[in-house]
Amino acid sequence: MRSLGLGVALTASGLLIASCGSAGNPGELGPVTTCAGTLAAFPGVGALPVVAALPDPFQAMDGTRIARADQWACRTTEIGAQAQTYELGTKPPKPATVTGSFDGSNITVNVSSGGKSISFTAAVTLPTSGTAPYPAMIGIGGISIGPATLNSLGVATIIFPNDTLAVEVDGSSRGMGAFYQLYGANHPAGAMMAWAWGVSRLIDVIAETPAAQIDPARLGVTGCSRNGKGALIVGAFDDRIALTIPQESGSGGSASWRVSDWQTANGPTVQTLSEITGENVWFRSSFSQFNDASTKLPFDHHMIEGMIAPRALLVIENTSQVWLGDVSTYTDSMAAHEIWQALGIPDHMGVSQIGDHDHCVWNGSQQPEVTAYVQKFLIGGGTADTNVLKTDGDYTFDQATWAPWSIPALQGAAAAADGGAGGMPDAGLVSSDAGLVSSDAGADRTSHDAAVDMSVDMSIDSAP
Repeated sequence: MRSLGLGVALTASGLLIASCGSAGNPGELGPVTTCAGTLAAFPGVGALPVVAALPDPFQAMDGTRIARADQWACRTTEIGAQAQTYELGTKPPKPATVTGSFDGSNITVNVSSGGKSISFTAAVTLPTSGTAPYPAMIGIGGISIGPATLNSLGVATIIFPNDTLAVEVDGSSRGMGAFYQLYGANHPAGAMMAWAWGVSRLIDVIAETPAAQIDPARLGVTGCSRNGKGALIVGAFDDRIALTIPQESGSGGSASWRVSDWQTANGPTVQTLSEITGENVWFRSSFSQFNDASTKLPFDHHMIEGMIAPRALLVIENTSQVWLGDVSTYTDSMAAHEIWQALGIPDHMGVSQIGDHDHCVWNGSQQPEVTAYVQKFLIGGGTADTNVLKTDGDYTFDQATWAPWSIPALQGAAAAADGGAGGMPDAGLVSSDAGLVSSDAGADRTSHDAAVDMSVDMSIDSAP
């Protein structure tokens, strides 16, 4: 499915915000046509129910549970709409004009919209082996998972200048950066969604610039710490990313808001929603409404991770960095893994949590799993076992408390034949009975660029 314009993408996909403005009280958004074709709204925080456990990822917005693997595409759109509305802010669609060039070591991206223009440059290191066009790993602000090893495997590395797109020094940085020069300082997107938009524009240029020698069908994304949070959001909101590897991302990344609150309440203190909204501008400003109400979120980050399915995800975490939420990241990611289980492809999602190093310091202890995922899902042809679910922490996944739902036996699970670079089903070629994602032989795949109409989405910023 090709990326469509804001406000019309969901009309074409069968998941439409049917009316603009509030539906009653300020901050009540919608209604939206759900996967089942019924109407549902985006209530303000006061009207949302409390859900103590992680929300059931298989339960659609209308309250029914999906029964078929091809319906997961619809759920990702619903989850993406909720995440943009309550946490991240809206990701604008591809502007009318996106151009670029490659000078041998840098890709330049030029974007024009509404009479305004911006440009940014991403540094490229081509690999020391392999054959062009090369697979590539995009690093948000840098790459900490052995970039030289990636190059030796035949993978190009690209450094995305995230701080150029959205500044994130501290809480005073909101609305600063090239993204906001284009869309206005009051745009509801937090910094991470601005980064995700920028990476999508970089991919647009890669796809149209064969001189760069990068294969647009074999792209990965990674980042560490705050940039790991951003890598997860990039992977969740652009289906052209084949492999996502968030590293030591903690709260706002691979951790659960609910579990982090529980972990802090029971000791030791870890980063929570109420702390992080005051620390920086990674989220939309209205997300602070949930500072003391994380259990009212209709989603959590196991579902953000799940948006990547059926594509590949490898979560790299570090038990020595307790502040990141060691129990929380492991619990959230293990819960997310159940989505890949239901789809019949559990080896497409892995968790590796080892605490033998400092924050974002790569000592190679987790290199085997990274190499296995890169060779299988990015380069293609890898045969190493990618069933990786491990931690050196002194805890286990408390499924009964946090993921009490049953894993459905989805009809058609693992029915798609292995193919492409990574041997994974193509998320852009899945179809539901509502026509949510249609087969399309074009170059673009589903990008989640417009999960919420911006005119509706903005109103949540003043919600009670």
